[in-house]
Formats: sequence, C-alpha cells, structure tokens
Amino acid sequence: MTAPLHQRIRADIEARIRSGEWAPGHRVPFETELVAQYGCARMTVSKAMAGLAEAGLIVRRRRAGSFVALPRMHAPVLNIPDIQASILARGETYAFRLLSRRVRAARRDAPADVELAAGGELLELEGVHNAAGRPFALERRLVSLKAAPNMAAADFTSASPGAWLLEHVAWTEAETRISAANADADVARLLALEPATACLIVDRHTWRGPDHVTRVRQIFPGDAYDLVARFGPGA
Repeated sequence: MTAPLHQRIRADIEARIRSGEWAPGHRVPFETELVAQYGCARMTVSKAMAGLAEAGLIVRRRRAGSFVALPRMHAPVLNIPDIQASILARGETYAFRLLSRRVRAARRDAPADVELAAGGELLELEGVHNAAGRPFALERRLVSLKAAPNMAAADFTSASPGAWLLEHVAWTEAETRISAANADADVARLLALEPATACLIVDRHTWRGPDHVTRVRQIFPGDAYDLVARFGPGA
C-alpha cells in the first residue's frame, strides 16, 4: 500500500537531514517550492512540515522559512555531561574556541570566588563549543588552581576545559542549577542568535571531597539542549 503523500514528503526531507546532506542550519525549501516539486496541495506540504517540526528535525521561523534544527544534547540531570564527547558521538565535527584565558586572584568582595580559590589562584576561561562548524554553547568557567594546578598550562586545542577536567581531576560531588533567560546582545553575538532568543543556562559546581574544583556556566540555545532523568519509586 502506498504511503500518503505527506508521509513521503516528510520521509524524503528526513532522509536528507539524517544523511547529513542537509546540515544543521540549512534552509529547507519553502512550502511553495515543495508544492511545485511534488504537485500537491499546500495543506499536504504543511502537514509534512508540521510532523518534521514536532519530531525536532526542523525549526519553523515566521517569515524566514524552515531550517534544519541543531541536534539536541540530552544530559542526565544527575551526571556531568561531556559536551565534546556528546557532539563527537553524533558523528559531528567538534571544536572549542577559546575567547579569553587568565589566571587571577579571588575577588575579596566575591565570597564564592574566595571559597573556590581556597587560598590559591583561579583560572578564568571563556569559550564557545562548536558543533558542525556552528556555535553550540557558550561557556564561562572558573577553576581552582589549588585543585587542578596543571590546568594553568593546559592546551585546549584538542580537548575542551570540561573534557580536560573529567580526564585529569576526579570529582566526588556536583551541584547543578538550571535556569532560562533570553540572550543579551553579547551572548546572542557569540552564539550567532537573534537578540532575546530563549536560552537554557546550566550552572554547575563540582567538588573533590571537601575541595572545590570548578564553577561553570554554560549557555545553550533553547532548542539545542534538554535534561533527562529516570527515577525509581524509592528515589
């Protein structure tokens, strides 16, 4: 039995997306173009596009058209996800673009700084995680050099700061806080977003025993990240 035309249109577009022929950010043909290509009614094409959007494969933007969605990163709430490993596991190219790096003392008027430094210095980092050549997340991180002294000279060309820490510094406890905000002008510029785009913010603090290791804020476009938790009845 032949599938309905809207399902065939959806399958054709989905195949191009999943094969990589249409990369994240690629503009899908306008509905009027698809109507002409398939010789069908506008409603048929709209039904196919609605299904693709519901599946998270495309993003529909008013007046601009439809675009291949950035793949979502699924992060377990009770774990520390490695952005670099997650992107590479999807078969996409990964790069970390370091924007700034400096070693500094804790600010005396910032109790959180003093607590993290524990009498030592802090490594302050800002950078952008890129997936398939596009900005994926903005990261602003402080690291206690008392807990991770070798990180001061670490090279982040092949490994992001988070991946470096996961490999070199064992952690025993982590606290994660999730919030949401619209991108300000600086965040929008660095993530190639429209100003005021909804973003998900992940703030994480990790310890090794009683010692503070790092505090990081990661900002994701709202359509690029979700959180997953699975609990039993005794949780």
